[in-house]
Amino acid sequence: MLADDKIRLRALEPTDLDVLFAWENDASLWAVGSTIAPFSRKQLWNYIENYDNDIFSARQLRFMVEDVESGEAVGMVDLFDFDPVSRRASVGILIDAKFGNKGYGTRALQLLCDYASQAVAMYQLVAFVPVKNEYSRRLFARCKFDETALLKDWIRVGVTYHDVAVYQRVLG
Repeated sequence: MLADDKIRLRALEPTDLDVLFAWENDASLWAVGSTIAPFSRKQLWNYIENYDNDIFSARQLRFMVEDVESGEAVGMVDLFDFDPVSRRASVGILIDAKFGNKGYGTRALQLLCDYASQAVAMYQLVAFVPVKNEYSRRLFARCKFDETALLKDWIRVGVTYHDVAVYQRVLG
């Protein structure tokens, strides 16, 4: 359920510290999250060390996306803001730019949807995607997410506000 012939979704490991440090401190990505300051290695080490993989208690779940052949982490996918009553969660995905356009995102998102449906019995997933991020918009559309709303001036990047498209997928 968490792997195919090219990738596997796996738990965070201590060996992920350097790549997590690079991704979490990439200021160009902060606008799509809620980060406004860099993380220290110590903060990220504590996060890995104390990570709770029980989505019902933590209300979130993170997987590293790993290339099966090389064993290299190529990205990560998250379920967050989990609502166990309505059985829905938000989705976040990051694929390192050097691994872009190789199918990793599509495979990871599909495996995550399968896991959410089968293992957690989720009913629905939602993603908030900046309108200017055509790559992510195509990714969610490819993975059977429907664009259901447009949030005007939803995120701020510097001094400019940007629209965000809402994508939903009913898993069943």
